[in-house]
Amino acid sequence: MSKRDYYEVLGIAKGASADEIKKAYRKMALKFHPDKNPGNKEAEEHFKEAAEAYDVLSDTDKRARYDRFGHAGMGSAAGGGFGGGGMRMEDIFQNFGDIFGDEVFGSFFGGGGGGRRHMGVRGSNLRVKLKMDFSEIAKGANKKIKVKKYVPCQTCNASGARDKGSIQTCKTCGGNGQVRRVQQTFMGAMQTVTTCPDCHGEGQVVTARCNACKGEGRVYGEDTISLDIPAGVQDGMQLSMSGAGNAGERGGPAGDLLIVIEEEKHPHLKRADLDVVYQLNLSFPDLVLGVNAEVPTIDGRAKIKVPPGTQSGKVFRLKGKGFPSFQGYERGDQLIAVNVFSPQDLSEEEKALLEKLRASKNFHPESDGAAEIKPEKQGKEDKSFFDKLFG
Repeated sequence: MSKRDYYEVLGIAKGASADEIKKAYRKMALKFHPDKNPGNKEAEEHFKEAAEAYDVLSDTDKRARYDRFGHAGMGSAAGGGFGGGGMRMEDIFQNFGDIFGDEVFGSFFGGGGGGRRHMGVRGSNLRVKLKMDFSEIAKGANKKIKVKKYVPCQTCNASGARDKGSIQTCKTCGGNGQVRRVQQTFMGAMQTVTTCPDCHGEGQVVTARCNACKGEGRVYGEDTISLDIPAGVQDGMQLSMSGAGNAGERGGPAGDLLIVIEEEKHPHLKRADLDVVYQLNLSFPDLVLGVNAEVPTIDGRAKIKVPPGTQSGKVFRLKGKGFPSFQGYERGDQLIAVNVFSPQDLSEEEKALLEKLRASKNFHPESDGAAEIKPEKQGKEDKSFFDKLFG
């Protein structure tokens, strides 16, 4: 099932402001919150869908990438180890403080949503740049990269404590991670829920810190990560690998690894969306007499037949020799533009031969009685590519 447009999910226009996006998300989150719709799987999916839409549209960089590439640009690569969607419930609730404040769900739902305790602190995301050549982009590639980042402390098993006896249940909140207060108002008793000030919502306190990580539950190290990059990515596209970022503090969930694609330049080919463009320089005799030429492609080399009388500017097309679309079925072509190569240093003998040819009637395209020779026709698509790339 294909994903819905994020703007459609939140019921807003594409040009919506940050405040409009936030307001729309609040409305959807309150409507479909699991504590307000217990056991309703459909409501839970709408709840996650709205959170995913807000996560993208509230971030300037993510929103710009989504507006350009759509869902493909958010890095959701099935089977590739990446996930641009599928928000985790713990991540959604962890972000509620920024959207609703600490107390809102305790007031609305009796503390059910606000009472969700999070062990540790979530790790931050990491961003890396990954260079890929034309062949790797066309076929997809497996890349192994070394990343310096925070990793779980092995000494304390990420707890941050010196030993098991150094972890105690928080006395202030009784292990709930939150403190409830009941206030009398003119409308009656109102219950509010706030994050515990002593354990900061973790429900536990460390009485003696681990010497290796100084109580953080993580240390700075290095990790080798295997990336299966799908075919058809583009320069500037960002993929995300869930849970491969910095380890969280004291057993908190890890952040994500964001992989930004950098497309390496090809020595002979240029890219135009899904198509590949090559300039084929031929001598004047080759154009007049015809020639079998060999051209570079993404996959290696290919032979093409240039018929006699080919005009400069002729565009040949090799079907299916371009790039595949990202997570799609379309594939581009290779466009080959023919140009006349003119030598600059000529011998006296060569000059004499050319003078003799110039005197021939067949070599006067605009002579009296000669038919006007028009340049080879190009489609609008071909013209736009070459105007942009070589104009």
